[in-house]
Amino acid sequence: MEKRDIKVTLSDFNINNLLTTLKQYYRGGRYDFLLNSDKNIDLLSKRFIVFEIDQVKDNKDLFPVVTIIIMEAFINKMRRLKGIRKMILIEEAWKAIASANMADYIKYLYKTVRKYFGEAIVVTQEVDDIIQSPIVKESIINNSDCKILLDQRKYMTKFDGIQAMLGLSEKEKSQILSINQNNDPNRLYKEVWIGLGGMQSAVYATEVSMEEYLTYTTEETEKVEVMNRAAQLGGDIETAIRQLAIEKRNNKKK
Repeated sequence: MEKRDIKVTLSDFNINNLLTTLKQYYRGGRYDFLLNSDKNIDLLSKRFIVFEIDQVKDNKDLFPVVTIIIMEAFINKMRRLKGIRKMILIEEAWKAIASANMADYIKYLYKTVRKYFGEAIVVTQEVDDIIQSPIVKESIINNSDCKILLDQRKYMTKFDGIQAMLGLSEKEKSQILSINQNNDPNRLYKEVWIGLGGMQSAVYATEVSMEEYLTYTTEETEKVEVMNRAAQLGGDIETAIRQLAIEKRNNKKK
């Protein structure tokens, strides 16, 4: 490929708009603390990274910037780690992608990640987000071969819209609406539907040990119970979970 020097001139972009945008991130600006850290964080060697963005998710200035920085960090990691499986999981990111610019970015990510032995996953608890955003269909649904749905009974009356958006067959619709309808009350499990590119689909039961359940539960009362027990044990969460799991199994036998 022939190398060419590309020159950028003032006519290519509005420099005044650029300076106005960057001003708030410079010394004395509202966000001057944000991009001026003197610390270098090595993300490349970290196997598992979580970015918690709850504090900025409602900030119209910072949320898009932070989201792009995170995605750029992943793309850099994705390109540099050769032969290693990479994954980015975007949870509740609809505010970030509900724009034309971000939709193109997500679409680029989905198409590019596969070339670098990686995968992109988007998670939402509200199916309404899928129905109401045409951007989502173009950038995510059309580029996702694997779809996973949990219990959808509360969307029973509006599932036709979900079916159309996800391109589900009548058989797949019936499978999804059967989730958790006839579970064994004596066993601790939940059902999940997995569809692979319209070629294969089924409902599976997901059953974990009591230790795993207490580790990942999002129920507030159960989380508080674990943390209170851990506090009694000097902060040892692992032992707290083991003790509680034994107690709960013994109580079920009585």
